[in-house]
Amino acid sequence: MTEDKVLVLDFGSQYTQLIARRIRENKVYSEIFPFNVSIQKIEEFKPKGIVLSGGPSSVYDKEAPMPDVRIFDLGIPILGICYGMQLMAYCLGGRVSRAKRREFGKAILRISKHIKLFKGISNEIVVWMSHGDRIERMPPNFKKVAFTENSPIAVMANIKKDFYALQFHPEVVHTQMGKKIIRNFLFEVCGCKPSWTMKSFIEESTNEIRDIVGNKKVVCGISGGVDSTVTAVLVNKAIGKQLTCIFVDNGVLRAGEAKKVEETLKRHFHMNIVCVDASDRFLRKLKGVTDPEKKRKIIGNEFIRVFEEEARKIKGVEFLAQGTLYTDVIESVSFKGPSAKIKSHHNVGGLLKRMRLKLIEPLRELFKDEVRILGKKLDLPEEIINRHPFPGPGLAIRIIGEVTKQRCEILRKADMIVLEEIKKAGFYNKLWQAFAVLLPVKSVGVMGDERTYENVVAIRAVNSVDGMTADWSRLPYELLGIISNRIINEVRGVNRVVYDISSKPPSTIEWE
Repeated sequence: MTEDKVLVLDFGSQYTQLIARRIRENKVYSEIFPFNVSIQKIEEFKPKGIVLSGGPSSVYDKEAPMPDVRIFDLGIPILGICYGMQLMAYCLGGRVSRAKRREFGKAILRISKHIKLFKGISNEIVVWMSHGDRIERMPPNFKKVAFTENSPIAVMANIKKDFYALQFHPEVVHTQMGKKIIRNFLFEVCGCKPSWTMKSFIEESTNEIRDIVGNKKVVCGISGGVDSTVTAVLVNKAIGKQLTCIFVDNGVLRAGEAKKVEETLKRHFHMNIVCVDASDRFLRKLKGVTDPEKKRKIIGNEFIRVFEEEARKIKGVEFLAQGTLYTDVIESVSFKGPSAKIKSHHNVGGLLKRMRLKLIEPLRELFKDEVRILGKKLDLPEEIINRHPFPGPGLAIRIIGEVTKQRCEILRKADMIVLEEIKKAGFYNKLWQAFAVLLPVKSVGVMGDERTYENVVAIRAVNSVDGMTADWSRLPYELLGIISNRIINEVRGVNRVVYDISSKPPSTIEWE
C-alpha cells in the first residue's frame, strides 16, 4: 500500500478496534498488530505513527504485556492511551503507581499547556476514564499537559520526540472532542495525508487480484450476505469470467433467498453463477439433531462437500475467494491469543488442502461498515448492502430443537412477515437485526371457537453498532400487534407470538 499508515498495538483493550476505525474514518489506513509483534514487522509496515492501546493489565503485573521498547527509537510519533500511557511512562523511566481512587466514567479534563494534539480544543472538556493506576512521576523530558481531579498527570508529552500520552480514551463517543484529538494526532503530529479511500482500495485490490490470479480460475461461495456478495463482485470486477460463484441452497435459507441472489448477480453484474439445490440433502443430515453445535458442524461440513463437488466440475480452478473480514483476522492474532476457530461458516480450510486451492481474501483489511461502503461504490443494490446479518447455519439455529422441512416452512413464513412489516413501518434500516424464532414448545389457543395446541414464535429485534453488544429494540406496540396478528392468521401451525426483551450480554442476539 502506498498510503500513509498508522499502526495500533493491541494490549487487550475492548476499544482497540474502535481506535483503528476512528483512524480510518479520517481516510488514513490503520492496522492492529499484537503488542509483541517484532520490531522488524513494524519497520516493514512503515507507519507514520503508532498508537498504544489501553488494556486491563497493570504495568507491574507479572504477565503484563510489554512491547519491544525499540519502538521508542524509531523516530516516529507515538500516542499512548490509558494502559498505553502508563506503559510509555514505565518504559521511558517514569513511575506508575496504584491510584488511591480508581477513575471510571466521565471526568473534567483541564488543559494547562496547549500543544499540537489539542489544537482547536477548549481548556476544559469532558473525557472518559477507565483506570486504576496513574502516573506518579513522568519520564525525563516529558511535560504535564492536562489534569483531572483524580489524575494530576492526565496528559503528558515529550514535544521534541512527538510522544503523547492520554489517561483517557479519545476513541469513545463519551469523550468530547475525542475525534478531533485523533485527527490532530494524524494530521498535525504525524503529518498524514487523507488518501485511503474506497476508490483507492478498489483500484489496488483489483490490480492485486489480477496479478495474483493471472489467467487461472477462481471459485467463490456466496450465501446472499453482504460479505460474500461484495467479495464476489470485487473479484468479478478484477477478472470477469475467470470467476465462478457457487450458491448452495441448504434448505435453511430465508424465503426467496436463492432466486434473489441469482437474479442480482446475473442481471446486475453478468456473473458466472452455479446454483445448487441441496436442501433435501442438508435436511436429511439434520434429522433428529437438536444440539446447536452439532447443527452448525453438520451444515458447515455438508456445505464444504457440496461446494467441493461443484468446484471439481470446473477445470483449471486454482483459487478460492472468501469474504474474511478484518475482525476475523484480528480474532486470530489478538492480545488474548489465537482464537480456537474463526466463525464456522468461514472455516473452509479442508477445501484448500484437498483441492490444493490458494486463498484470496480481498476484504481481510476491512471492517463491516467499510464493506457496506465498498458495496455502494461497487453499485450493489441497497437491499443487499443494508441487509441484516444472517447466520451461516441459517434458520437451523433459529429453529430451537429438530430442523424439519415443515418447521422450516413455518419459520420462513413468520420471518418474512416480520421483515415485511418492519420495512413497511420504516424500522428496517434503524435496526441491527430483526427476525423470528420457532420455539420447541406448544401452547393452547382458541381459533374459530375451537381449541388449538400449536407452535410459539418469538420475535427478536435489536439495536447494535457492531454486534458485540446489543440492546432489545423498543418497537411500537402497534407494530408488534400487526406482526403478531399476521403471523397467527397467516402461518398455519402458530397460535402464539412473544417478544424477546433481553440484551447482549447476558443473552446473545441469536437464540442458538
